[in-house]
Amino acid sequence: QVFLRESGGGLVQPGGSLNLSCGAFGSDLNGHTVSWFRQAPGKKREFVAGLVWSGSMRFYAPALKGRLAITRGSVENAVDLQMNDVKVEDTGVYFCYADPNLRLVNNEVDPTTTGVWGPGTQVTVSS
Repeated sequence: QVFLRESGGGLVQPGGSLNLSCGAFGSDLNGHTVSWFRQAPGKKREFVAGLVWSGSMRFYAPALKGRLAITRGSVENAVDLQMNDVKVEDTGVYFCYADPNLRLVNNEVDPTTTGVWGPGTQVTVSS
């Protein structure tokens, strides 16, 4: 079974860049889609970006697409997320999610019962 842990959260100034990493343990990510979701205070968890580990397919939330890049990590068995020009409304807990089954709804990754979540990392955008 895959276990996930996010890193890279913290305080970011508006207009700056956010760099998050999702490390996988216990098993490799072959055959998985790895995604990032986020949850702002008082709001539902929402999809941010996803990557099919064994291929080149990537998915982005339409409202965020121009500011995002999801890539296989600089370290083994990890997936990185970069967000540019961050805004106060990007504040929230960012979660990594890995699933051997890919389900899309409106071209966004939709969690299934076979997926696993990381514990999340807090991102606060503030000056």
